[in-house]
Amino acid sequence: MITEYPIGPVMLDVAGLALTAHEQEVINHPNTGAVILFARNYRDPDQVTRLIKEIRKARNGQILIAVDQEGGRVQRFQNGFTRLPPACCYADAPELAEISGWLMAAELLAVDVDFSFAPVLDLDCDNSPAIGSRSFSIDHRVATALASAFRKGMNKAGMAATGKHYPGHGAVSVDSHHETPFDARDLETLRANDLLPFKALIDEGLEAVMPAHVVYNNIDPNPAGFSPFWIQHILRQELGFKGVVFSDDLNMEGAGFAGDYPERARQAQDAGCDMLLICNNPSAAEKILDELPLLRNPKREERLIKMKGKPAMNWGQLQDSPKWQESARLINEFMATYA
Repeated sequence: MITEYPIGPVMLDVAGLALTAHEQEVINHPNTGAVILFARNYRDPDQVTRLIKEIRKARNGQILIAVDQEGGRVQRFQNGFTRLPPACCYADAPELAEISGWLMAAELLAVDVDFSFAPVLDLDCDNSPAIGSRSFSIDHRVATALASAFRKGMNKAGMAATGKHYPGHGAVSVDSHHETPFDARDLETLRANDLLPFKALIDEGLEAVMPAHVVYNNIDPNPAGFSPFWIQHILRQELGFKGVVFSDDLNMEGAGFAGDYPERARQAQDAGCDMLLICNNPSAAEKILDELPLLRNPKREERLIKMKGKPAMNWGQLQDSPKWQESARLINEFMATYA
């Protein structure tokens, strides 16, 4: 008899500022492995700390807590948290990239979030509204240096990093939230540009990657997150990546080609995704949980447990620390000039 569940392969979300009784049951499903939080789940640091405590209490075993806290237009927790600039701004102040990575991670860890899905490694090619200012640069050398510094700050705070959206979402005008984008470039073009930040950070020990819901139709017929070629051949074998592969949200239209929600989950898992995200669709999440086979995968579980955060301070201790005070001051001053 299993007395404690391992980290399962499904990441889901919850509706509000506190858990319902039904959500507590869903969180304790054997296939559940993580919860992603959104702005609707956040009021202030005290409230979200209580919510996360409820989530962990509901699970008979380990569970990971995640959020998108990149900065700029993608920062779910704002009231009480330091407002961070969009990634594109660090090219004008590269010394702030590591500081921001540390600050973002330290604040999340202080409320018991394990990790943020950051940094964005996409190159901004000026035609992707889904990426845009979320990218550090169009220049792979600049993007690599700034993303590496941002990740270094995250690691110093005790947080693992996730590079997204592999192998590069920045050259398509279509937003994969709404339809499937197609990128007609060839593999050598991607190897010489978009893949380079991923390769560099993987060589530095990048802990996780999130593939794009983009079809590179002159290379492989499947979106990258459903493609054994992109995940197993290029990412695992060619680039030597040994960390976690998170699917992008299976509720996005870019995942719709794969069929119903359980079939999307099966195809992403078969392609090599360790954890499957399903957001803003509770009924779909429950179908995936119930229909995905209950299979132990020690290698996957070993990779996922490394995403567990290592907080050094609670919220009060963090705000009393000189490092947080100085870091927040520098970022607030920069944001004042940026605004």
